[in-house]
Amino acid sequence: MGLFSIFKKKIKETRTTDNGVLGPIFLDGLTDEITEPKGLQKHEWRRNLRTPSGQRKFKIKYFGQLHPEYQNLIVGQDDKPLLVFAIEPISGQEILIFDGCNHGYNALFCDNYSADIKTNRKADKIYKTEKGEDTFALTISAYYGIDYDDEFSKSVDDNGLLKLNDGTKVAFETVKRNGFDTFQIFGTEDDGEVIEIVSEELA
Repeated sequence: MGLFSIFKKKIKETRTTDNGVLGPIFLDGLTDEITEPKGLQKHEWRRNLRTPSGQRKFKIKYFGQLHPEYQNLIVGQDDKPLLVFAIEPISGQEILIFDGCNHGYNALFCDNYSADIKTNRKADKIYKTEKGEDTFALTISAYYGIDYDDEFSKSVDDNGLLKLNDGTKVAFETVKRNGFDTFQIFGTEDDGEVIEIVSEELA
């Protein structure tokens, strides 16, 4: 690669969040790149959520509770992992944006959850700020600090599948994209105020 190509790549990386990091597979086709991102990490995937029809404002529906100290953050409840959906208010379309039973390194390789826990977390709470705001533009960040190729490539079978902690086998590429080590959701209100809604360390 010549110096000109390297220079072009650096310019691209500073102008948008398209830095070569592939994000969660379950959000494919549901996000937009961000121009002029601030503080983007080299191992971070960051995008704005949108519906296929182009809607970019959402309510948040979740299973969990508000953090006792940081009341803006949603966390799990009663040792049950967080479950979060974005709801497009006009159509009612629901988009799964985080499931602590299935997303992140720990859920895939460390923690075991019963079928009862996985299926009986009812996401029936609507997130509101202290001001009563409940509709936001949503920005999602997933961090990929784990070298999956180094740690797991020898365990991938001939079909390209990797066995998870619960015994299921999943395509290695899917594991790498859904096995992030940190996950964040930020909401931007109409007045421009940004609120951190979810911040989960997952490894």
